[in-house]
Amino acid sequence: MKKAHSICFSIFLSLLLLGCATKEEPEFLLRASLLVGEDHTWYKAFQYFGKMLEERSEGRIVLQSYHSEQLAKEIEAIRMIQAGVIDMTTTSSLLSNWTEIMAFCEMPFLLKNPNEVEALVTGPLGERINKEMLEKTGLKPLGYFQAGARHLTSNRPIRHPKDLEGLILRVPNVPSFVTAWEALGAKTTPMAFSEVFTSLQQGTIEAQENPLALIKVSGFYEVQKYVNLTGHVVSWTYPVIGEKQFERFPEDLKTIFLEAAKDMQAYERELFLKNEEQIKEELEALGMTFVAVDNAAFVEKCGDAIYQTLSPEMQEIYTSVVIGGQ
Repeated sequence: MKKAHSICFSIFLSLLLLGCATKEEPEFLLRASLLVGEDHTWYKAFQYFGKMLEERSEGRIVLQSYHSEQLAKEIEAIRMIQAGVIDMTTTSSLLSNWTEIMAFCEMPFLLKNPNEVEALVTGPLGERINKEMLEKTGLKPLGYFQAGARHLTSNRPIRHPKDLEGLILRVPNVPSFVTAWEALGAKTTPMAFSEVFTSLQQGTIEAQENPLALIKVSGFYEVQKYVNLTGHVVSWTYPVIGEKQFERFPEDLKTIFLEAAKDMQAYERELFLKNEEQIKEELEALGMTFVAVDNAAFVEKCGDAIYQTLSPEMQEIYTSVVIGGQ
């Protein structure tokens, strides 16, 4: 009898363990690669998005998000999405390597504030950007995230373009950034974002430029003393999914996915606005000094350097944005 009880218990335990081991897999397991750290609003928005997707699809869609370029650097992540290896990321002007119009997402000295970003993104130019992104890169935009103004950080104050002479500056691998900063007098070094902190620490580069939120969450205050308020770019980024991956969803999951994406954008916007109010004080408390710059001198020194690199068609669009036509 004891032997029979023992056998029954063993069978019960085996079934219990088997049940735990064969947990039902989701219909669609998505992976997102993000360049920002885990404290950034974009990553938090993707975490929120994943939660909404899993709840609303009743477990049929599961999203795994990886911060700090753990899966891949930004340009590699785009290629991996196109190859079907991963599924999602955030991106913007880096896509100008595929289609020129994407340069408008982060064009130096073009837009002045988030309201102008909103007008561009929701206007005819924004519609064209969405269309070309889909057709020429295979990435489907899911709304957009505000990125805030980009500022220059360094270990010496930069108030005027003449102060840039000899400064080794990391820029993203985007032609308009290279053109603008070289016209201003800096020595540019295109580099993946995940390499920036170590390069600053080792002295391979001397400066970098990014929005305040990214400066903070990336810990640049540990290796940079000054935030020079150049405000040279007011930009945004797109959360994207590969179009092929999206088309694999049945219609009901497409609807769930797109509705959750709208909620993700609203959630990120709320976090962004709250963060912008306090980020400057936080960086000052962490030891950074904010430096007012001669913005007019930067604009004048850059001149029409960016405009001259554009194709005739893009020059027309650039002019229309500058004069407010968009």
